[in-house]
Amino acid sequence: MRIGLDLGGTKIEAVALGADDGELVRRRVSTPREYHATLAAMADLVRDVERQTGETGTIGVGIPGVISRATGLIKNSNSTWMNGQPIADDLPRLLGRLVRFENDANCFALSEGSDGAGAGADVVFGVIIGTGTGGGITVRRRVITGHNQIGGEWGHNPLPAPQDDERPGPICYCGRRGCIETFLSGPGLARDYAAHGGEARTAAEIAACAAAGEGAAARCLARYEDRMARALGGVINVIDPDVIVLGGGLSNIDRLYTSVPAQWSRYIFSDRVTTRLVRARHGDSSGVRGAARLWDA
Repeated sequence: MRIGLDLGGTKIEAVALGADDGELVRRRVSTPREYHATLAAMADLVRDVERQTGETGTIGVGIPGVISRATGLIKNSNSTWMNGQPIADDLPRLLGRLVRFENDANCFALSEGSDGAGAGADVVFGVIIGTGTGGGITVRRRVITGHNQIGGEWGHNPLPAPQDDERPGPICYCGRRGCIETFLSGPGLARDYAAHGGEARTAAEIAACAAAGEGAAARCLARYEDRMARALGGVINVIDPDVIVLGGGLSNIDRLYTSVPAQWSRYIFSDRVTTRLVRARHGDSSGVRGAARLWDA
C-alpha cells in the first residue's frame, strides 16, 4: 500500500493506493495555519488510513515549496508559516519511518503523466492554477526537479510581454513584482476584475458571470486568457511539452481549453503548435495520487 499526503493551504488530503493503483481510502481535513498543528494533523491522517485499511504503507508527501538541499528546511512555500521548518526530520520521527517529500505541483505532474490526462506522453507540463500558480515537469513519468529544485516554477517568472497597464505588476509574496502567479492565480483574477470596476467576487463567481453574459466579467476572462497564452507560450518555447495539463480551481473554466491554444501561437517560435492543453483527469485530488507514487521509482 502507498499512502500519499497533499499539504495545501486550506486542506490536507490523504489517499491510499493499492497495488493496482485503485484508491483504498481517502481522507481530508482542514489545514491548521501553524507548523506543529499541521504536523500533528498529517500524522493523524496517516494513522487513520492505516487503521481503516489494516495495512502499513509507504508515505509520500506533496508540499507547497521544497525541502532545501542546503538546509533541510522548507523553502519557497506560499503557505508561508511552513518556510524554514524541518518537516523532513519531524514527520518521519513522528511516524517512525522514512517519508519522501516533493513539491505539490511536481506531484500533480507525476500523477497526470502516469495515469492521468498526460498518460502516454513523453513530456508533460502540469499546471496548478488556484490560490497560487504552480508548475511541474515530467519526462517519461520521471519528475524533473532540477539542480536548484525549481524545475517547473513558471509562476515566479515575470509575465511575458507585459502591456503598459501590467507594469510593474502586483507585488508577489516572493518579494518581486509582476510574477505570473499574481496574474493567473485565483486571487490575481479577482484582483483584476475589481481593478476594472467589478465587485468583490471570487474567480468562480467571475467565470459564472462571464458565462451569463456580463461584459465586465467576459473582458476580465479575455485578459486572463491572453496572459495565460503568453505565459504558456514561454513554457512551450523552452521545454516543448507534448501536453499541458491544468489543475486547481481555475482549471474548471471550460473556455480556457479552446481560447488559450487559439492565442498562444503568436508567442511561440514555431510554424505550427501541436501541444495539447487538457484538464486534469484526477481533478483536485491528482496531487495526492502523485505523492503516493513517489515510492514507485
